[in-house]
Order: sequence, then C-alpha cells, then structure tokens
Amino acid sequence: RRRELRSRMELLIMETQAEMCRALAALDPGASFAVDTWERKEGGGGISCVLQDGEVFEKAGVNVSVVSGLLSEEAARQMRSRGKSLKAKDGKLPFCAMGVSSVIHPKNPHVPTMHFNYRYFEIEEADGTKQWWFGGGTDLTPTYLNEEDAIHFHKTLKEACDKHDLKLYPKYKKWCDDYFYIKHRGERRGIGGIFFDDVDSPSKEEVFQFVKSCAKAVVPCYIPIVKKHCHDSFTPEEKLWQQLRRGRYVEFNLIYDRGTKFGLLTPGSRIESILMSLPLTARWEYMHTPPASSKEAEILEVLRNPKDWV
Repeated sequence: RRRELRSRMELLIMETQAEMCRALAALDPGASFAVDTWERKEGGGGISCVLQDGEVFEKAGVNVSVVSGLLSEEAARQMRSRGKSLKAKDGKLPFCAMGVSSVIHPKNPHVPTMHFNYRYFEIEEADGTKQWWFGGGTDLTPTYLNEEDAIHFHKTLKEACDKHDLKLYPKYKKWCDDYFYIKHRGERRGIGGIFFDDVDSPSKEEVFQFVKSCAKAVVPCYIPIVKKHCHDSFTPEEKLWQQLRRGRYVEFNLIYDRGTKFGLLTPGSRIESILMSLPLTARWEYMHTPPASSKEAEILEVLRNPKDWV
C-alpha cells in the first residue's frame, strides 16, 4: 500500500538504513555487518545491522523496527506524563510504531560518536479515533572539540530544517540541548544537533516530508567528518579520555533516554537491538578531573554551556 503514509514511512526508514550501512561499509571495507532479522510474537519485527571490531568503527549499529500490538500500561503511563490523553477501551490501546535508529562508535578518539533516530507512532483510542505523531533527531558526541566539524554538522541539519520552516532548526536545536542533558553530571551528552517528539502538525504529509529531509541529511552531516579524521594519530591518553566520555554516553542511555525506556517497557521487544546503542568498551574512574586549559577541559566547557554553531 505504497500510497499510505505508514507504508511510505516504512520505506523511508529502510532506505535510510541501507544508505547509512552502505556509507559505513565503504569506510571500513575489512569489516562486515551482521544482519539480523527478528520477529515479535505480539506483532511486527525488525532488521538489526551491526558492525563490530572494524578498523574504523568499534561498533556501528543501524536498526529498523515496525511493531504493533497493545501498549503496555507502563508505556501508556510514560506517554500520559508527556500530556497525551489516551482513552483506552477495556484498558487496551492498540498501537503501531516504526523507526530507524543508529549509534556509531568509532575507534579513533578524533572521530565523534553519532546517533540518529526517526520514528512514527499511531495509537487507536476507544472511540476509534487515531492519534499519531513523529519524533526523531540527529546528534553528535565528540571526544575532542573540532569547531569546523561542529559547524559542518549543525549547518547540514539546519539546511534540512530550513527547507520547511526557518523556525524549526533553532527550536529543535534547543530541544536537543535540553533533552540530552545528564542531570547528575550537569553536562550534555554531546554538542547536540536536532531533536523533536510528539510532532503532529501542521499536517501528516508536511511532517513526513520534514522527517524525510532530516533522514536524508544523516549521511552528509556525518560521513565527511569520519573520512577527515579516521586516520588521525592519537595517544593512549586520548584513548583513555574517549573511554571516560563513553561512560557518560552509557549513563545517559540507560538512565534518561526515552526510546530505551519505551523499548524496555514494551512486551516482546528485542533487548539486543535496544542495547545496540551501548559501546563495546567504556570506563569509569573515580573523581576524574581533566587539567584546566587542556583539550579535555575545552570539550567539557561546551558540554556544560551549549554554543550556537551556525
């Protein structure tokens, strides 16, 4: 049913997965993706593509999932806490959710980690009416700050947003800075990008076209940065700092990330795919503080006080 928006969104997430996997494979030709197709007995399934222990990428995963069934009480409670008025029939809420999600952890500390996710959600209420919304975003988590890379990344995302409305990039850039905030550390996970959720206006078609522009921007915003730095030399001390920053990444994903929480609360969900976002290696050191005026202190300053890059 290619004319239906749900079918078009399904095609978009699969195309996005294929484009990113092709781009990553071209940069790390010695490694190969494990392709894992899975089914969920409650309804739907997905395809997980994960590359591990390559020359360039320690772990790079690109997943798609299309699932349906009945929303769990915990997931419904999470949505209601965001202001959704969900009217269940006999305590049941049929739902359909689909999305593409990717996290890329490179080996070289001068290549940033990148994450993107674009998703569509639909819920049928007791009276048969359907609530729908889109969510997603793309964000960058460097170990060391490179202003040229930060500007390229944000500029590419801004251009994708500006095709639709000049107000979108500043709004979703701020939302990204606020969302990827590790409260117990007082710092952001990375240098941001764009993030949005529960978007259901101006119309389904217009939001879909916006999401499509954002999805098409993930390869051009990130792959040139990988090409530029994947052969940079680095020291054991720089690798150690990367491992400590990875620890922060893990903290955010397991404590705060809404997508991880939703996945873990959904009966029959695939835990391996949900936890694909975690790196192969990370480190936690007691009371680690980088020297003042160091490159490590420079990135911490930006994580504590986000900048406008474009």
